[in-house]
This record gives sequence, C-alpha cells and structure tokens, in this order.
Amino acid sequence: MKKRKVICIGEALIDRIRNKSNRGFTDFLGGAPANVACALRKLKIDSIFIGCLGSDDYGKKFITKFNELGVDLDYLQLDNDSSTRVVNVGRDKFGDRFFSGFEESSHSCFADEVLCKKLIEKKFLNLEKSFLETKYLVTGTILLSSPISAETIFFLLEKAKKFEVKIVIDLNWREVFWDHSSFSSEISKAARVNFIKKFLNHANVLKLAKEEATLFFEDENPSLISQQLSNRPDVIITDGKNPVKWYINGLQGINETLTSQKIVDTTGAGDAFLAGLISKLISSGYPSNELEIEDCIKFAGVCGLLTCLGEGAIEQQPNYERVNEFLGSLIS
Repeated sequence: MKKRKVICIGEALIDRIRNKSNRGFTDFLGGAPANVACALRKLKIDSIFIGCLGSDDYGKKFITKFNELGVDLDYLQLDNDSSTRVVNVGRDKFGDRFFSGFEESSHSCFADEVLCKKLIEKKFLNLEKSFLETKYLVTGTILLSSPISAETIFFLLEKAKKFEVKIVIDLNWREVFWDHSSFSSEISKAARVNFIKKFLNHANVLKLAKEEATLFFEDENPSLISQQLSNRPDVIITDGKNPVKWYINGLQGINETLTSQKIVDTTGAGDAFLAGLISKLISSGYPSNELEIEDCIKFAGVCGLLTCLGEGAIEQQPNYERVNEFLGSLIS
C-alpha cells in the first residue's frame, strides 16, 4: 500500500488580526498544524488533524471549515472546561505580523493545552490503521509548553515511528505561548530552548526560520544544523522574502524566492510553504537530485506567496490548480 496521508498534530486557534489602523480587528481560523492540514487538502493530499478545541463557537467554526475541506477529524477532541485560543496579531507596514498576546478567557487554560493522551488511546486500533496509510506526521513545538499536550505528542511520535512514518517538525518558536502558559511560565528561556532542541532530535525533516536557526543552533547552515541532531534530518531554512537554504537528501543549496508588490498579510505563509513541500514529496516522490529539490522548493514557495495576497491563513491558501497555473505563467 502506498502511503499518502499526513497527520498534523497541534494547535487550532483564532488569529485576531488588527486592521491597519489598529482600531478594529478581523478573526481568522489559524494555528500552524491546522493551517497545514487545510493547505494539504487544497493540494489534493489527505490529511488528519489531531488537536483539541473548546466546545465554543470558535470550535464549531473550525469543525465546519475542516469538514468543508475534507480534513479527517476522527481524533479531534472538544473540551468543555477550556476555550479555543484567540491570539492577538498586529501587522507592520510590510504586512509582517507579530503576536501581542491572547484574549482573556474565563477558563484557567486554553483547549490546545489539554490534548489528552487517554482519549487517543481509546481509539488506538483506528489510529494504527491511520498510521498504516500515513507518510508524514507534522507537528510544531508550541504544545510542548503544556505537559498534558506534550505527553500526547511524544506518545504519538513513538507510535508513528513503529509504522515508519516520517516526522516533520516546524520549529515555530513562539515564546509568548510559554510566557502565558499556566504550566510553563516559570521555565527559563534557556530551559525552554534546550527542551525544544532535544525534541528536534525526533525530526526526519526540520523546517525553521532564519532567526530560529540562530537562536537554537547558532548557525544558518542547514547541513551543519542537521549534523547537530541525532536523526541527521533534512533541514529547510526560510527567511521571509529572502532565499530559502536547504539540505535535502545529502545535497545542499539555496533557492531565490518569488515575491510580489501585492503582499497583504504574511500570516500562515510558512505553513502553506510546508504543505506545498510535503505535497510534492508525496506526489512526486522524494527528490534525488538538485533539480528535483529546486522544483519542490519552488512549488512550496508559490504556495507561501499566494497565501500572502490576502488576509488570513486558511482562507487564502491556494488550491493545486492555482499553484500550477501560477507556475505556468512564470514559464510563458
């Protein structure tokens, strides 16, 4: 059986994006693993989302969107004692976003912090069947700020490895999540960094931003970063509109990125990039030479760029046809 599914584990949350005047805001569905799960479906790849939402209106909106796109929700958890997280997102004049904290909740923690291992264990036979069809498991590091969710992620990683599922980690360092967590706010930055760096040893593929490479590895060379980790993963380093550096299948290179004067909002661009890359790895097979790798990176880059041409992460993600149409327009 050819494995073609992707499991995405982690946060689904609301990006409350401030208007340019910073007086009003618009709410968008977001959260990196949720974004990747949705982007993959638009690129004709089957995805499964594992996460926890509040039993609130935001949770319902997510379920509606996931169902609309055909994301598998067999392992989605709904929690009555916590709320779906709302993240306040500001934007600078270039469209780049920054996180300015969370909307206050009447609950003691957010739903993404209580992803429960026991509830997943109850569906373990189904999960094993899912792993048999799964090529990649995608996760980030935000949920490591909660020991409850972290335990669940480690459990799923270990089970996935037994089924030879490749682990993709998007570092996605967001210190504000740790600062505001009722579980981990007292942990020092150095301890957080060390904990996450140890977690990255699970990766077969590691995606990180340039500033994350500097903070966690004191290096921007993807090959040297790979050598610091026990699995010697493939490493992709993004840097906004600047070139993408990569170390994939023993080869190393740099790809220029496509850009546009029409960029509105960069929220979710990296998630669309990652979904584009994974979709190519599944549909075209693992690249074996520089040309094939550059083709994958280019496709991923277009997914990221097209997501930036409007507001919100999931709403703006391109479908498979639009990406190929855009790539075709570059050739003609």
